[in-house]
Amino acid sequence: MGSKGKSRLGRFQPGASSMMKQVQQLQAQVLQAQQELAEETVSVTAGGGAVTVVMSGKQEVLSVTIDPAAVDPEDVEMLQDLVVAAMNEAVRKSRELAEQKLAPLTGGLGIPGLM
Repeated sequence: MGSKGKSRLGRFQPGASSMMKQVQQLQAQVLQAQQELAEETVSVTAGGGAVTVVMSGKQEVLSVTIDPAAVDPEDVEMLQDLVVAAMNEAVRKSRELAEQKLAPLTGGLGIPGLM
């Protein structure tokens, strides 16, 4: 290989350096967006306000509020269904929020592990 191999590597290095800077900038922007997501919240209700779930942009449940009028010992299944519905909607909205924040950075590529 000798000097021939080195010269080939030398030709690509300036472009690689520029690309590495771009990757580092993108990483910093993604980290910033993730930090912003951690501070943002979504709030959803189910059953006409009987159950409210607040979730962070990082999909962490921050609170679940249940209206006492929704607590019927004769129909626990309904309350359980309302909690599940509110949780699922909160996750969906949290994902939408994350997509809105990250899509401009990733070009809409849906890269796993960014959230």
